[in-house]
Amino acid sequence: MTTAGQGPDAWVRVGHSTATDSAAAAAEATQGALQGAEAQLVVVFVSKGHDLAVVARTVDEASGAAPVVGASTAGEVFTDGPADSSVVVMALGGEGFAVTTGLGISDEAQDPDADLTTVSLRDAAFTAASCANDVERRAHTVLLLLADGLVGDQMEVVRGAYEQAGASIPLVGGCAGDDLDMEQTFQIFGGQVHRGAVVAAAISSDRPIGIGVRHGWEPVGESMLVTGSQGVTVSSLDDQPALDVYLDRFNAPDEVRNDLDAFIDFAVTRPLGIRRRDRMEIRYVGGADFEQRTIQCIAEVPAGGLAWTMTGDADTILGATDDACTEAIEALGGADPLGLMVFDCIARRSVLSDDGDQAEVARMRVHAGTAPVAGFYTYGEIARTRGAGGFHNQTLVALALG
Repeated sequence: MTTAGQGPDAWVRVGHSTATDSAAAAAEATQGALQGAEAQLVVVFVSKGHDLAVVARTVDEASGAAPVVGASTAGEVFTDGPADSSVVVMALGGEGFAVTTGLGISDEAQDPDADLTTVSLRDAAFTAASCANDVERRAHTVLLLLADGLVGDQMEVVRGAYEQAGASIPLVGGCAGDDLDMEQTFQIFGGQVHRGAVVAAAISSDRPIGIGVRHGWEPVGESMLVTGSQGVTVSSLDDQPALDVYLDRFNAPDEVRNDLDAFIDFAVTRPLGIRRRDRMEIRYVGGADFEQRTIQCIAEVPAGGLAWTMTGDADTILGATDDACTEAIEALGGADPLGLMVFDCIARRSVLSDDGDQAEVARMRVHAGTAPVAGFYTYGEIARTRGAGGFHNQTLVALALG
């Protein structure tokens, strides 16, 4: 299935396949996106249920000279709705785009038996983002980042890319998933599949580019001072054990206080919020140590800062979808979008019913108009347009290509 946006010197097309055979699915989705044309960039989002090596090789071969980047997912997003166990391909083409791509991967990740907790995402992102130095600069430029979603402090991806690309180039993207197995995610660069990596695409365009960021979570109660943290581990809040404060704030039932699986299921819809200068960033609570009484997040929670427990429901999540898409498209300055790429946290999807995630993509489609929509459900979202920070959890990031 194919959807397309066409301008005088640029186009964006999206192909999608639900075929169960990996080669057939990759070929169908890529052919749908390319339709025989030469692209400037091909982006693939694919379920880990497929043979990723076959998908990467098939997409790369079908894309000709166009560079290919991609990621494994926790679900896919296509113009016609959310999907699972499928392949989505977005292609950008025409003289209005200029693109370069980069790959950063640590020495540890080259070893298939390595413990990837030691991977330096900052170094990987710094290396991948060097492609921004080589792109033919047009009026508008953005750096797309796709990173491993289960290793290290994901904020390091933003730091490394920012250090390389500088403040003038916005960062946008998402962290790869693995269909909620929470074991290992994968990144695609050319015809190869990697882990512990960051892939990047510097996209420069004659037409405007817009980024929208919203999460839909709201604070519960008073703020808490982060009195003890190291990286992604929070040890104390208001000088009390962080786990105890967190559980008491939400009046957690007994099973959540003693069973890690129950805790993780409980925490997925109860994140922390940390204050940036002009916004609240969300941190997914992904684990707990019942002996040390600590909680673990996916990205850094800085000591000395303020944190809030957060809550949300289907209405606030869908409202945030409208707001993120509106923000991205309004940044185009009145131009119609050629395409909308979305990075939607899997934890937001978990708040919605089956009909709710259909409704969310339908709202994206309304905002996009005739332009195609593509993206995936992530383990973390990247959006840095100004100021500090730029890594998000349980948030929707929308990239509108004008």
